[in-house]
Amino acid sequence: MAFHRRRNHYHNRFRSILPVICTISGALLILFALLSFLAPTPIASNNPQHMNSLYARNGVVEDTIGESVLHIPKKGRTDRDIWSSRNSKYYYGCSNASIKFANSDAVTQPNRYLLIVTSGGLNQQRTGITDAVVAARILNATLVVPRLDQKSFWKDSSDFSEIFDVDWYISSLSKDVKIIKSLPKRGGKTWIPRSMRVPRKCSERCYQNRILPVLLKRHAIQLTKFDYRVANRLDTQLQKLRCRVNYHALKFTDSILQMGGKLVHRMRMKSKHFIALHLRFEPDMLAFSGCYYGGGDKERKELGAIRKRWKTLHVSNPDKERRHGKCPLTPREVGLMLRALGYSNDVHIYVASGEVYGGEETLAPLKALFPNFYTKETLASKEELEPFSSFSSRMAALDFIVCDESDVFVTNNNGNMARILAGRRRYFGHKPTIRPNAKKLYRLFLNQTTMSWEAFTSKMRTYQRGFMGEPKEVRPGRGEFHENPHTCICEDSEAKAKKDSGPRKYGKGYDAVGDDVLGEDEPELSDPGDDGYQNGPQEKDQFNGTGMDYDGITNEEPELEEILSD
Repeated sequence: MAFHRRRNHYHNRFRSILPVICTISGALLILFALLSFLAPTPIASNNPQHMNSLYARNGVVEDTIGESVLHIPKKGRTDRDIWSSRNSKYYYGCSNASIKFANSDAVTQPNRYLLIVTSGGLNQQRTGITDAVVAARILNATLVVPRLDQKSFWKDSSDFSEIFDVDWYISSLSKDVKIIKSLPKRGGKTWIPRSMRVPRKCSERCYQNRILPVLLKRHAIQLTKFDYRVANRLDTQLQKLRCRVNYHALKFTDSILQMGGKLVHRMRMKSKHFIALHLRFEPDMLAFSGCYYGGGDKERKELGAIRKRWKTLHVSNPDKERRHGKCPLTPREVGLMLRALGYSNDVHIYVASGEVYGGEETLAPLKALFPNFYTKETLASKEELEPFSSFSSRMAALDFIVCDESDVFVTNNNGNMARILAGRRRYFGHKPTIRPNAKKLYRLFLNQTTMSWEAFTSKMRTYQRGFMGEPKEVRPGRGEFHENPHTCICEDSEAKAKKDSGPRKYGKGYDAVGDDVLGEDEPELSDPGDDGYQNGPQEKDQFNGTGMDYDGITNEEPELEEILSD
């Protein structure tokens, strides 16, 4: 009986305090719910791009992230020449044909005509135009001047002669390949060629086995979507032919050259040296990359809606993409990289870009780091740009000229323009070309709040060795040939031997960015079609902000095999 009385006693006490426990629990749940609603997401609060600002104080730019402040000195590096490559004078472009390379008159067969239709934006089309000459030489065929892509997303109606000097193209290559402006009529009637597509990276044997039999039967064939349709590795003489086309035969029209020259001259009038930045930060490109930049739910919603354009695009892990170096640097990160490499805030910078996601708010940190900020629209009047502004490829050509003529070329991406210019600048004297070591820089930017500016710059210069456009940064045969034209770069061995035998100019502790060292951080050049960037929709043809630079895009869904091209 006593046991039952005690049990009833405790039961009654529990029943009496139960409402109090429920009230307290409910209040705690409501409090946690309010805190969860008001607090930022874990990703946004931890992301280096979020809650970030740059401002100047007493001549020093301060980069604030949360409570941490990174003090960035106004002056740049003075212990070395940051405007040239150290050993560039010992290397030069060499693409002349061997005496064993037969004249076109001797090898071109009658009744063999090759037509090609390029694909993509200006720089992707440039690869097709270059490789078309090589394909015609392999097939011993007469090449008809390539037809440019006029049906893709941006609908540029320009033909070959409105962008390139067609007469120079034909005459300068006359000893290599016979080129004509149009297909001759057959029996007084228009000749309709057989249309077909070549596999990507088609070798000499591939062309001889797959294309030549059809050409012998039909006498005229048209190869469509012609971009990266010739193998990277070819006979040495064919590789040199590639270089003759790309670096010598392809000249812009006089009107484009003159306007591009004016832009370069105006940059030179402002400063002895200038940097050109190819900035890829368009909404479409960011959406495809699957990367996250700290914009919260608004960013996820906007970019997520764009991603739906590609129905077969898999869901990606933003952190994984960034760790693997697949995310383009933000404008702020590019600015910090350049300042850490020694470029002071009085350096003049030309920016080639399209619609930047986030607009002026996204560009503000870069402009705070480099106030002397220019674009073709700020350097030229609307009247001057009017003949070009309605044509994305012509606008792209203007940016191409300025970037090519710049003292230092910088890119935050690995698109076609970045690759084409990297190869071109190697060929013409190894002019400094800075490409981010994205894998290493990811960790550096993530941890920048834990270090001083001096420590940050030291690590930046270490990580960027091998990514500065110096000679021999990349092993021969690595990457796509237009990016690494190793066959067409020769070394002045005698001059270099004299230099190597002389006294060392720099001591053991010299911190040189871009020494001739092939280490574990050699740039990972990728072949189009093999990496995550190239297997998707094309990058924006950013030069007039009118749309994506898609290869073969219809009005419906962009193709997944091409992204991030120009």
